[in-house]
Parts: sequence; C-alpha cells; structure tokens
Amino acid sequence: MTVSSKSAHSGDPVPGQFTLVLHSHLPWLANHGRWPVGEEWLYQSWAASYLPVFAMLRRLAADGARDQVSFGITPVLAAQLDDPHCAASMYEWLADWQLRAVEAAVAPDADRRTLGNREYRVAGEALAEFEAHWRHGGSPLIRTLASSGVLEILGGPLAHPFAPLLDPRLRRFSLGEGLADARSRWALDPAGIWAPECAFAPGMEIEYADAGVGHFMVDGPTLKGDTALGRTVGDTDVVAFGRDLAVSYRVWSPKSGYPGHSAYRDFHTYDHLTGLKPARVTGRNVASGDKKPYDPARADAVIDRHVDDFVGQVRNRLIDESARLGRPALVVAAFDTELFGHWWHEGPVWLERVLRRLPEAGVRVGTLATARRDGFVGAPVDLPPSSWGSGKDWRVWNGPQVEHLVRLNAEVSETALGAIDKLIAPGGGRHRIADQILRETLMTVASDWPFMVSKDTAAHYAVERAHKHAHATREICDAALRGRTDQADTLAANWARADNLFAGLDARRLSAITVHGRRGGR
Repeated sequence: MTVSSKSAHSGDPVPGQFTLVLHSHLPWLANHGRWPVGEEWLYQSWAASYLPVFAMLRRLAADGARDQVSFGITPVLAAQLDDPHCAASMYEWLADWQLRAVEAAVAPDADRRTLGNREYRVAGEALAEFEAHWRHGGSPLIRTLASSGVLEILGGPLAHPFAPLLDPRLRRFSLGEGLADARSRWALDPAGIWAPECAFAPGMEIEYADAGVGHFMVDGPTLKGDTALGRTVGDTDVVAFGRDLAVSYRVWSPKSGYPGHSAYRDFHTYDHLTGLKPARVTGRNVASGDKKPYDPARADAVIDRHVDDFVGQVRNRLIDESARLGRPALVVAAFDTELFGHWWHEGPVWLERVLRRLPEAGVRVGTLATARRDGFVGAPVDLPPSSWGSGKDWRVWNGPQVEHLVRLNAEVSETALGAIDKLIAPGGGRHRIADQILRETLMTVASDWPFMVSKDTAAHYAVERAHKHAHATREICDAALRGRTDQADTLAANWARADNLFAGLDARRLSAITVHGRRGGR
C-alpha cells in the first residue's frame, strides 16, 4: 500500500493544485422514526463526522490555513443542524452515549471494560465540543469558518432531488431556493454547488448560469476520465469539475480503500449490550463474533501509512498530469463527509493529517473556487447525461427496481404544480396551503429514497417516506381544489408542524418561474 519514500516525503514543490471536496447530506429525519433508521442516523453522523470534521477545520483556521476544502452542505441537512428539536435531541443522544459507556466500563468482561472507559472519554469530549460550538445550531459555526477563509461553501437544491428527472420548473425553483437558504443561514452566496448525486442532464448548465452558479461537480467518467482541468459547459461560463477516480478510489471505492484495513474499527459489529462498536475489521471474511478487539494504537500507525500513501499518490498524479497537459494540472478528490468518522472511524484524523502533510510535501492545496480563479480550466465540453452512481448513469434513480418511485414522483409533481397554479392568484399574498403542498412535494422527490431502494439499505423506510410525503401532497391538494379551505388549511398546518423546515418557502416564487417561454401560474 505504501509508496516510495521520495514520492511520499519529498518537499520539492510540484505543479498544479489539489482540491478536496466534501459533500454533507442527510435527508430530513426529524420526527420520522428513531431506530434502526430515522433520527439516530442524524445523531450518529453528527457525533462521528460533523463534530470532529468541523473541529479539525477550526484548528486549521486557527493555524492560518486557507482554502483547504470545498465543503458542500445541503439545505436539508443545514435545516436539521439548526433545528431546535434536533439540537436538543442530539444533546440527549450524546449524554446517552456516555451512559452506555458507563455500563460497559463496569462490566465483568475486561475487553468490554476497556471499550467502556475509552468510549466514556470520547463521549465526554463530544459533549464538550457540542456545548461549546453547536448548542445554538450549526449556522454560527459554519458562518465563522466560511468567514475565516479555511473553506469554500458549496450550495445545492433544497431537498436534494435527482435533478435530471425533475420537472424543469420544480428544478429551477429548488436550486434558486437552495441558494437563497444558504444566503439566509450563512450570509454568503455560494459560487459553486454540489449537484445532488453529481447528476447532470444537457441543458442544466443554462439553469446554473441563470441561477448565478459558477461551478459544479461531476464524476470523472462524465469528463471521460480527463479531470485534470475544469471545463466550461456548452456555451456558458459555468465550469464542471470532475472527480479524479484514480486518487479518490484510493480512499473509498466500491471494492477497496483504506477503511477496509484490518486495524481500523469495524463499522458493522456492535456490542449488543451497549450499542458500542468494540471490534476492528480483523479480516474481510471474518464473522462479527470472531473479530478482534479494536486497538487505537494499532490503528494510529496505519493512519500514518495511509497518509503517506495518499500524499504520494497526489504528488505523482499532479506530476504526471501536468506533464501530459504541458501545464499545471488539477487533482480533485471528492467524498461524502459522512465517510469520515461515521463510516470510517479513523477518517477525521486521517483527513487532518493529510491536509497538514500535503503542503509540507510540496503540494498546493486549494478549493474549486481558487482553481477556477487561477485558470485550471480547459476547453469547453458538452456533457452527457450522468451521475456518480452505479454505472455513472441514472440507473440507480430510474432503473427497473425504482420504477414505482419514478412514476410516483412524476404523478405527485404534476398534481402539486397543477394545484399550486390554481391556488396562487397573481399579485396575491402568501398562500400557506400552497407552500405546504410544495414542501411535501420536494420531500417526496428527494433522491435518497430511490437510492436506498436500489442499494437495499433500509429500503422499506425509504418507500414509506416517499409515500408518506406523497400522501400529504395529495390530501392537501384534494381538499384545496374541492374548495374545502378550512380542511386544507388544517392539513397543511399539521403537516408543517410535523416537518418543520424551510419556513421561508413561498409558492408564489414557483409560479413566477419561466421555463421555455412559459410562466407558471394561471
């Protein structure tokens, strides 16, 4: 796994720039179940990924580091990080984590006691971190980090839809509102976005340009593997940056990557008495009951080897690609933020060591914004329909296994848009019923539900969620269009209470959107 000493440790400057892109996203989970899937998913990711990754960024900022990462945060995740119910429940979850550790620390089994003592300390550190930086929501922390210059914030559509399959009016609305949500939370206008699932359909670049988006991410095969420069798309100035799979897959790939090392903590093995994770990977084919106890010291030495390997890979890639192009090249590695900590326990430590080691090894680190500013952009291209899912096409979100959800999304979108067009009067005031119809529609068409079905990860929960929001959309529309205004108003208020997000969503702005010369509304 390791590379040559010269490649990993040489401090001689290399041409070009390395960019790390992180995509932070969870669907709306508040008030939609707790365990085994539901709010627990949010609190696990918050504790294991968001707390340590943001703490790492604070340390880098305090040390004067700038332009370290392009950091995508979806509006639906940002809403949960700011939500009072989620914040209070997160605090309780952290306290419960520490109580579970106490239970393990007094167990008769020596390995379980060791686990409990370690987890008690880590849970206490997480509680202190949360109390100091998160009790008033995520936005103050995110705004401070963005202001420091340590990261570039990437925006995105409101509820993470698979945009190519979305009605064009709804797609434009979702993007515009998502960018506005970033402005309201963090007092900034994102210059770039992480398109949900890196999904693209020809023509979307025009919508990006109209919305003021300057750059976005696609997967490497969308650019036919030539990701050494960003590319302007079509006749626009909007730049598509591609994920370098040769480097990104070094960390996380469908079949291999650092997190599978035998010394790292195993994600899937639980101590059923306390819910804590006691084991190391041990071996790919070792049953959970036969896995060895996790040893942080053993893992720490492996982290350093994987840091050296990754730094060496980035150096070599920049040298090779720059030589091929005859000019300084760009290497972009992109991952889900939740990989670091939630899925890969050692990930946040590895990430900080990488970001500190790269400049020492002669590698310039920058964001997508600095890459665009400094001219890491090549000739224009026309992009094909694509995503970063299996096959790099759309099969995960519109394949045979999710055809029922594709039909559901199309039917609900048509019903909702037709109802909103009839309910919104030109020049009229805010229409709370239409607002809630739109809110539930956006929740219905979230890309998470077909993804979970296609990948068979809590598929039943995903189908239930899609149909629950579809039902809410239909019943509010039905009551409103039948003239049962009081009933529609009550339904809308009750559903809004259950899903307390995007309070500023205003259906009048949807009716004002023009697509192909047609304006919404009556």
